[in-house]
Amino acid sequence: MERVCVIGAGPSGIAAARAVLEAGLSDLTVYDLGKEVGGNWVFDAESGHSSVFETTHIISSKRYSEYDGFPFPDDVPDYPSHRHLAAYFQSYARHFDLYRHIRFQTRVERVTSLPGGRWRVDTIRAGEKTSETFDWLFVANGHHSRPRMPTYPGTYTGELVHSHDFKRAAPFAGKRILVIGGGNSACDVAVETARIAARVDLSWRRGYWIVPKFVFGVPSDHAHNLLYEKLGFVPWSLRARFMEAMLRLINGPNAKYGLPEPDHAFGASHPTLNSELLYFLRHGEIHPRPELARYDDLTVHFTDGTSAEYDSIVACTGYKIAHPFFERSVIDFEHGPVPLYLRMMHADHPRLFFIGLFQPLGCIWPAAELQARLAARSITGAWKPPADLRSAIERELAHPDVRQLDTPRHTITVDYPAFRRRLLAALESTS
Repeated sequence: MERVCVIGAGPSGIAAARAVLEAGLSDLTVYDLGKEVGGNWVFDAESGHSSVFETTHIISSKRYSEYDGFPFPDDVPDYPSHRHLAAYFQSYARHFDLYRHIRFQTRVERVTSLPGGRWRVDTIRAGEKTSETFDWLFVANGHHSRPRMPTYPGTYTGELVHSHDFKRAAPFAGKRILVIGGGNSACDVAVETARIAARVDLSWRRGYWIVPKFVFGVPSDHAHNLLYEKLGFVPWSLRARFMEAMLRLINGPNAKYGLPEPDHAFGASHPTLNSELLYFLRHGEIHPRPELARYDDLTVHFTDGTSAEYDSIVACTGYKIAHPFFERSVIDFEHGPVPLYLRMMHADHPRLFFIGLFQPLGCIWPAAELQARLAARSITGAWKPPADLRSAIERELAHPDVRQLDTPRHTITVDYPAFRRRLLAALESTS
């Protein structure tokens, strides 16, 4: 009997577990460091566990964030909170009888490639070390666990934290706060702290496209996917121009808010979904700042020659892609392109699958579920990946869904509708 291991019981991990079981592969073990199903959507302010913060809501709508055949309850809002999501993932795990396969509070210490393609997985739980061997390995540990911290000349003597460690706004009450970054986390942190802080400044290195969560009365991803369905034959560059024109019509130029204009086309960097940031800026609750130049005790100097003192700095500067249980000579995706076919298969390791290791312009786990089904069917022989996997990977890397800025943040981007269509086409080819 084939033994299958899944690392992670977050949204992608439980999708992988379901697919494995539905493919008839019953010898399944899932390892997870947490105490409950849900990964970083399980709010935990105390343990250092990688989790969302207290007021986090998803940035994709529930319609486009559902697993296949498992809809959200009707009373869940358009943009569910982390509480709704944790309950949804746990309900999914119960419905598909996944809990009996999951070993919680278990850290995967090392994964070793064995002759013949099998894998040895060394774990530790409550001080007890265990080693097991598996025929197949699914890696679904996410990519939001190892913070990427910025560096600047000088020394800052105040409180400097990454958004990874930001759990709630309350500790920042009455303080002078600087938030670094223009992504979704940065704008959420700025808005939440602005409600109670003495002052909140927001530093952007470049301009970003700000997308409201609702356009024309519907969640914005409904409009994006409708645009793709109706105009999928139109080149991405033209669709991007249409999106830019629509955003300028709805929001006006960034300069009206004291923000730099985007120096790139829509989609060349991850857009930021936020309906409150611009409101807070124009109400004087958040103050725009340019890029940092250097630190000097509590004083931060900016590239425009201005400076200010801050009690705390929150760096919302993204994450490194990290798989610390692999030797770097085996797997290392921290720098440069991520060479995986359909964002999941490695040319050198045919018994290894990465599930959810992509950043969509949309939601991760519905597409991760499709990846998992393909992977499970490749194990049973129902789906055959390309014979020359290395060439297929090279073609995929050469023809990304979206041409993005050459930064570490943009190595795993896919356009959700296009990526989903490719996965569905592969699934339709299964026997």
